[in-house]
Amino acid sequence: MALPSSTANWHWKNKNVTGWGRDWFMRELVKVSVSGDSEQQKAGISNVTLVEGDVELGQRKSKLITIYDCRVEAEWTGTTSTGTEVKGQLVIPEVSHEMSDGISDYEFHWSMNTPSSAESDSVYALVRKHLPTILTTKLAEFPVALREVHGRDVTVSVDPSRSGTPAPAAATAQVLKQAATPSPASAAAPKVQKPVNTTTVTAESSFAAAADDLFGLLTDEKRIPHWSRAPAKSAAQPGTPYELFGGGVHGEYVSLTPGKEVVQTWALKSPTWPAGHQATLTTTFEQSTDSTKVKWSLANVPKGVEDELKRNIEGYYIHGLKSIGLGTEL
Repeated sequence: MALPSSTANWHWKNKNVTGWGRDWFMRELVKVSVSGDSEQQKAGISNVTLVEGDVELGQRKSKLITIYDCRVEAEWTGTTSTGTEVKGQLVIPEVSHEMSDGISDYEFHWSMNTPSSAESDSVYALVRKHLPTILTTKLAEFPVALREVHGRDVTVSVDPSRSGTPAPAAATAQVLKQAATPSPASAAAPKVQKPVNTTTVTAESSFAAAADDLFGLLTDEKRIPHWSRAPAKSAAQPGTPYELFGGGVHGEYVSLTPGKEVVQTWALKSPTWPAGHQATLTTTFEQSTDSTKVKWSLANVPKGVEDELKRNIEGYYIHGLKSIGLGTEL
């Protein structure tokens, strides 16, 4: 007799997809490029020459877990403002799930093969300044693609998620579909929501950006994916709904003061979050001469999940913003 999905997915399963991972790096990294100030000045990854390491997808207790640790070597090619070709190499010593989880940062080791000159050095400076941020964004797509392509092979009739993270859009879509189709019993006698004991979770960090710029990064629908690595919906107007992390977080804007404060209702699509419960997230910006301090205060958080949510704010909001090249000095 087949095990129910709740039992079958409780045990550890593992799938080695190293070949697929190698193909992904070789196919996707060559799409990374950047343009300079002049019309002809540009640079990008032209060829991935080596991918060493292992890529696996694991499943335990109904959670899909990406497990990978690779070394990537590549060649980059650029063009100066006068059309002269510039070439070099890139080594990424470690591309692993620790980076995607926000535990550590990528290291990019660049070198230039073309003889040094004012024009070639300018392209080299362009590469070292801008390509790391673009590569970090591209590499964040890897675990998402890994789960989407191979998740069904290790999961029995459940949707993927990662412990301690907002649920991916695919998982939340099924939850919403089930919630939107009440049983006859529930339609006749709706459940009364039980009171929830709550607390407040706070986190803060300083960033190398002006307050107005950070306000835009956190509220502009087109800019949010730069640091969240996932689709977003945001009209950034009081009374309008928003979604972050592919729908894993959702709510409604209450008030927005550019460069000063954002107040929004906040809910997590997760089995650990009480159905129908809403918290309130207040984000404040305090700009100084060389940085801006951002503070997140999440009120009305159900007790028991506060540690998990603090890690999520630090990992997804704070590390996400820092992963796009924001340091601690303007």
